[in-house]
Amino acid sequence: MTKPIVLIAEELSPATVEALGPDFDIRSIDGTDRAALLAALPEASAILIRSATQVDAEAIAAAPNLKVVARAGVGLDNVDIKAATEAGVMVVNAPTSNIVSAAELTIGHILSLARHIPAAHASLAAGEWKRSKFTGVELYEKTVGIIGLGRIGALIAARLQAFGVEILAFDPYITTARAQQLGATLVELDELLDRSDFVTIHMPRTPETLGMISTKQLKRMKKTAFVINVARGGLIDEDALYVALTTGEIAGAGLDVFVSEPPVDKKLLDLPNIVVTPHLGASTDDAQEKAGVSVARSVRLALEGELVPDAVNVAGGVIDPFVRPGIALVEKLGQVLAGVAGHGALTSLEVQVRGELAAYDVSVYRLAALKGYFSNQVTENVSYVNAPVLAEQRGISSTLTVSEESADYRNVTTLRGVLGDGTVVEVAGTLSGTKMAQKIVGLNGYDIEVPLADHLLVMSYEDRPGIVAVYGREFGEAGINIAGMQIARQRAGGTALTVLTLDSPVPEELLAKIATEIQAISMRAIDVVEA
Repeated sequence: MTKPIVLIAEELSPATVEALGPDFDIRSIDGTDRAALLAALPEASAILIRSATQVDAEAIAAAPNLKVVARAGVGLDNVDIKAATEAGVMVVNAPTSNIVSAAELTIGHILSLARHIPAAHASLAAGEWKRSKFTGVELYEKTVGIIGLGRIGALIAARLQAFGVEILAFDPYITTARAQQLGATLVELDELLDRSDFVTIHMPRTPETLGMISTKQLKRMKKTAFVINVARGGLIDEDALYVALTTGEIAGAGLDVFVSEPPVDKKLLDLPNIVVTPHLGASTDDAQEKAGVSVARSVRLALEGELVPDAVNVAGGVIDPFVRPGIALVEKLGQVLAGVAGHGALTSLEVQVRGELAAYDVSVYRLAALKGYFSNQVTENVSYVNAPVLAEQRGISSTLTVSEESADYRNVTTLRGVLGDGTVVEVAGTLSGTKMAQKIVGLNGYDIEVPLADHLLVMSYEDRPGIVAVYGREFGEAGINIAGMQIARQRAGGTALTVLTLDSPVPEELLAKIATEIQAISMRAIDVVEA
């Protein structure tokens, strides 16, 4: 069997190649040699790059077999994401590879400002001994304001707690409860600026955040306060910062990033009350290796058709450990929903998540539901990338709703589909106990509780004596063991719903025979494959 070809277009660590494993034909090329790149791309299933290789529309058009472009780092300026998406090519990066390095550098800037470490070093190296000139301040019992409590902001908050500081946070996209989990008090930006002794900013660079710390904001800060930017150049207005530093509006600043890199205007760099570094946020051996290994793993997942959390051109994102166990459950529920729907075509699919999970990003569950639904419906390989495309092509709308209210379970996920004739099909599931056992807890309006097994039989019929004996006998004679059974009904003598878990699949002719004997209203055999 021919192995998929993976191009490594720039120098990556040996650990990256090791993480790819033996299942691929790995070829190294010089991604900056345009002719060599275009010549190698037609056979490639994946390409791993850093920042020098340009994967633009021309390159993507030259790669008909390409499934994934992997950038071993955070930035994606050298990848045409729009062209890749239109071609059905996944783009992945390593968004968490440098977060520890960036957080630690931020702490380093804070400590350097508090204790004048760079200036004191330079003075002593020049032969001076001026201890009194470099009297600093303790962090203990100071207030640190974190603007942006995302992944890096959260790591900074965790590390700062060891210093005994009060942590304030401004982030319009997180809840008060989440801030409290991180040991921070959520406040408005003006209050954060008014109260903080140190302000560190960790926001993406967008039109809304560009220059978000400017003259007005700097004037609100204490004269003894410091501001730090290790995120993106331009979040702090550099001209306004220069004025604030030279007029004593604030005590100092720490910058790792600049509007122009390297900086064109050197005036900030010459000030005595600023600490500067040349964009070192990701510049550790650890971060570089993590980036390579991370995208190598993403390439493996992508080529296997699995969920890739770090794909940037599909929904998803980094998945919380509390969310991850439910992915396989939801994918299987999608398979069950398809089985219950039978030959009816969905027009819409709603994924409802209720319980404690509502406090987390569970957007991946919509993808899992679609992937599960289509896994036995189409001939092509279904992945987390093409499942939404398959839905769109078939006119199936999909939505995700969340609610903290869950009466019977800590968490429950319900898939609700509407068929073309208006029929509603529904299946609900949960993870139970310390072993996180997968269970179906609802089916088409009936309350049930059965394990999610490889082979299920769902049947409905008019409730009357003797039915269990009929299909029990038939399965016994066929050598099919019933591992579990639950019968649900809404009233005596009404329609009963029975769900059986079986040790082996049921032949079609046997299903038809049993359906006739018990005068079944519906009967669906569902084989659930491992997600």
